[in-house]
Amino acid sequence: MTLDNALTVNNQPNLSRRFASVDRLYSSGAMVTLSQKKVVVAGIGGVGSWVVEALARSGVGALTLIDLDHIAESNINRQIHALGSTLGQPKVQAMAERVNDINPTCQVICHDAFVEPDNVQSVIDSDADLVIDCVDQVHAKIAMILICQQRQQSLLVCGGAGGKIDALSLRHGDLRDATHDALLARIRHILRKQHGFPHAKTKRTPKMGVETFWFAQPTLIPKAWSEGLVDAPESGAALACAGYGSAVTVTATMGFVVSGQAIAQLLKQT
Repeated sequence: MTLDNALTVNNQPNLSRRFASVDRLYSSGAMVTLSQKKVVVAGIGGVGSWVVEALARSGVGALTLIDLDHIAESNINRQIHALGSTLGQPKVQAMAERVNDINPTCQVICHDAFVEPDNVQSVIDSDADLVIDCVDQVHAKIAMILICQQRQQSLLVCGGAGGKIDALSLRHGDLRDATHDALLARIRHILRKQHGFPHAKTKRTPKMGVETFWFAQPTLIPKAWSEGLVDAPESGAALACAGYGSAVTVTATMGFVVSGQAIAQLLKQT
């Protein structure tokens, strides 16, 4: 039975109609290829929610969503699943319901958890074709980098989007080359110091083998911090989104660019 016939019986959605543009854009067969791919997205927030939305709307066949947070009103300005009607819901649940409405045949696994060094082996599926890191915790990002390199599993790492307003400053490259991002700088330092990643031994620093996205723009510190009207978060929290201003124009841009790169990689895989 063809994909087209299989998805039009028993009142099921006609995915050939929903995702025909994928084949027209990427060439015939792309829709079938993406329907057979599995992607893990860790962090279903300002960037990750848009990544999942784009992958679902591109016909990716299986998604694993990882996040322990629940939707709050403060998320509404930048996260696609954050609505008045979804307040208080687990982010993975709200996102899974959106995916089901877009593509009911997509197999969605939800982990209501944060990525930790102790659980990374179980929540990051070893059979996933691609892992996308959209979290803002240092230890979680390092754990994912290490397990994916150990497994030789494809990984895309997102830098910070808080405190950024220039979406056109988005860059893509090796972690070695990332600038203007304290979160990525700290991860780079720890990987080099504690995990044997290459240091600058010659005039040209070796690549670290970690595909990364970042905004090459100085982080804008809230005026209340700079004027001492309120205390800035602790150093660890300051690397995350807590306390920074944020804009959907930036978080969604990173999410869509990352998902575009993900789709390109999935279609190149054999």
